[in-house]
Amino acid sequence: MQELRHDLPVLLLHNLNPEWTPEERRESEQDVATLAQAVNKLGHPLEIVALEDDRLAERLRAFDLRDHIVFNWCEELPGIAHSEPQVAAVLERLGFVFTGSSCAALALCQDKPRVKRLLDKAHIPTPRWQVFHDLEVGKWDIFPAIVKAAHEHCSIGISEESIVVSAAELEIRIAYILETHKQPALVEEFINGREFHQAAWGNGRVSVLPATEMDYGDLTDIRDRLFTYEAKYVPGSRLYKKIELCVPAELDPAAQAELERIVLATYRAIGCRDYGRIDVRYLNGVFYVIDVNPNPDINPLTSMIYAAAEIGYSYGEMGSRIVNLAAARHPVFGKS
Repeated sequence: MQELRHDLPVLLLHNLNPEWTPEERRESEQDVATLAQAVNKLGHPLEIVALEDDRLAERLRAFDLRDHIVFNWCEELPGIAHSEPQVAAVLERLGFVFTGSSCAALALCQDKPRVKRLLDKAHIPTPRWQVFHDLEVGKWDIFPAIVKAAHEHCSIGISEESIVVSAAELEIRIAYILETHKQPALVEEFINGREFHQAAWGNGRVSVLPATEMDYGDLTDIRDRLFTYEAKYVPGSRLYKKIELCVPAELDPAAQAELERIVLATYRAIGCRDYGRIDVRYLNGVFYVIDVNPNPDINPLTSMIYAAAEIGYSYGEMGSRIVNLAAARHPVFGKS
């Protein structure tokens, strides 16, 4: 394990959205408190900054950018959809050093078609795809397929109905995306194979954490073999209980080396910084990139935390490693 500085002062920035239920708010606050306690226990001076509206710049006026590293755990400016890149933009404009990816990388990853074009250009395998702005489904003849909102994250808009097996189902689902999410639909070939989530961290010299597998086990219905929003975030739901997280994933050495090559190539092509997670499907000897997460969720029950633990990092040490990576960019701490 790399030696870490535990004296770096941290502002832990997170959002509390007004539309959340009281239970969702409590869960978020508990996750933040757990990370804060774990990082602070190592020695990091730490202050939590909860953002409940879009006035981020005003909230940060009380802090000297030379005295802190911002741990950016903000998914958006509360009340403003698709605003995760704007959080980074404000931090950049004010001159704060913060963990995770830049505004440019975050904005890129909210544009799934742009990501697909970059992957294609870099010759990184990704499922065949097409963007639909209307219901001319005759342009597509690859089934099964999956239909996604072109500019969402966190599996928003993904459910069992996202898997389509005919032109008729495709038209219905594209119409749903166009009408409900008010944005184009991204249609991809559905890779009905094994699914791996692999985190990487570092800048310049990047390393991978152990791969984790979403094990669909005896779920034989193709529509169940999908890591939906429900499967990720709704404890007690059928898929939440059925899909197992396996750490480390079982792969032969050659396949593991190829997965790591794909993950590292994707991390660099997208411009991830400090840490990120690449989601991949494996079928007939090919690893296909299906999603890129430049600032993945790091609550205590997510795959990156289990992967870090597999190589000896406690929750606090994982957070500290991310802070240390960001500190290298700091005008004061990066020189000490």
